[in-house]
Amino acid sequence: MQNGLLSQAVLLLWILALSVILAFCFFASSLCITVLLASFLAILVDPLVTRLERLHISRTLSAAIFIFLGTILIGTLTYVSYKQVSEQIDEMPRYAQRIGQAVAPLTKRIEKVRDSAGRLNTEVPTKKVPEVKVKNNLNWTSYIIRGVGPVSGAAIIAGVVPFLMFFLLIQKEALKQKLFIVCGETIDVPTVTTNVTQMVRAFVFGNLLVGSLMALVTAVVLLALKVQGAAVLGAVSGLLNLVPFLGAILASIVPIAAALFQYQSASTFLLIFGTVVCLHTISANLLIPRIIGRRVSVSPVAAIVGILFWGWLWGLIGVLLAVPLTALIKILADAHPSLGMIGNLIAERPAAVFPCESTHR
Repeated sequence: MQNGLLSQAVLLLWILALSVILAFCFFASSLCITVLLASFLAILVDPLVTRLERLHISRTLSAAIFIFLGTILIGTLTYVSYKQVSEQIDEMPRYAQRIGQAVAPLTKRIEKVRDSAGRLNTEVPTKKVPEVKVKNNLNWTSYIIRGVGPVSGAAIIAGVVPFLMFFLLIQKEALKQKLFIVCGETIDVPTVTTNVTQMVRAFVFGNLLVGSLMALVTAVVLLALKVQGAAVLGAVSGLLNLVPFLGAILASIVPIAAALFQYQSASTFLLIFGTVVCLHTISANLLIPRIIGRRVSVSPVAAIVGILFWGWLWGLIGVLLAVPLTALIKILADAHPSLGMIGNLIAERPAAVFPCESTHR
């Protein structure tokens, strides 16, 4: 009786703790996103800082150099991308005019049919139907900025991340010692840090490599089809193609929409869609499993649930970070003996046999 009450109390405490953590992640989303982005970026930059440190350059100066250069690079890419997108948006009215001219004959036929129907129903009394206004609750803008808040919140995050990265890099060893002091008795801190580091680097560099390859191929195909803005469209399509499961659809929408605005032929649409689907199939079944799959061993079901959960929690940022965050939970669960079941549920291949299976044998 006492053991049953104790187990129920422990279960309630776990539920309460998870509820508190979930509420904190939801209401303090900007804080959580800032810490995660700074941590992931610090893990990526650390090998470069270590190399400069081996050349007898202080770690503080090395971290400052790479953070400064990285900030300039990201700012330049953002400015160039914004300029290219602005040019494409400026061309939209001209594309819309060409589409209007193309569908003008069909529009005239529809108007003739409507006028004919109106003449046939002239003697039929019409009853005024009250208008019903339907409120559209779907707001994609609010979904995209969920987690970072308004523009000011995004600016604050962008400004804080470099400074937090700097302090994480220069205090790397001190942070490891603190983690060992706090969690050393329950988990293997060196193994966890090594697995997290390998997972983040494999995920980011693998996706950049595969995304760059797909962006290059897509841009070449669009350029051969004489689609304007092929470089920008290829880059966007290649990166969208990395989205798990929905990548082929999302990556097809952007170039096909651009080709539609530019009044391309139907064969162009088929070639674009075929190229995107082939690239997505090759990357999902050949490239990503070999480059990323060994480090991010998350099952497809867990990945889908992770995308839905983190997307609900943090919007677009959550979708982009869903796979590494789900893999992070798996690594932490594998490191703690009492959370092994969670790790097996998330893993692509369970690492151990459940107790119930061993008893039946």
